[in-house]
Amino acid sequence: MDKAAVYDFLNDQEIEYEVTDHKAVYDMAELAEIDLPYPEADAKYLFIRDDKKRQYYLISVQGDKRVDLKAFRDQFNTRRLSFGSDKDLLALMGLTPGAVSPLGLLNDHDLKIAYYLDRQLVADDHLIGVHPNENTATIWLKGQDLVDLIEANGHSVTVADF
Repeated sequence: MDKAAVYDFLNDQEIEYEVTDHKAVYDMAELAEIDLPYPEADAKYLFIRDDKKRQYYLISVQGDKRVDLKAFRDQFNTRRLSFGSDKDLLALMGLTPGAVSPLGLLNDHDLKIAYYLDRQLVADDHLIGVHPNENTATIWLKGQDLVDLIEANGHSVTVADF
């Protein structure tokens, strides 16, 4: 799904959302330079794989948090982890670096990616900012609505403390 298809999909699913268009951003530092309406809803997304390239993970956390991959490995009993390649990101989610988003899971028809979401991003109708599979806009929607969309697509969502 490209940006237009994501908007159509959200409208078809009757999901309430707001869009902020902005220049292309490739990391959290560049995003911090943009005047966003909901800075507390910033999130970062990590595309991770195990050392055998058998299991892939997408991890979403509050924007100011750091993810310790060794602690993640211990907490979720995974193999050794590292960042997934640009090639794998494109093949599995149809995304390019800088555009990583949980909405890319809608392109993962073979359900090869396990999704882990920071509990803070779904608590108390918390908003979450996600790219519409392109890094030139941010969609703001409720974290629980995002969980419902991802689960309806067939993916499981593990909500955890990070």
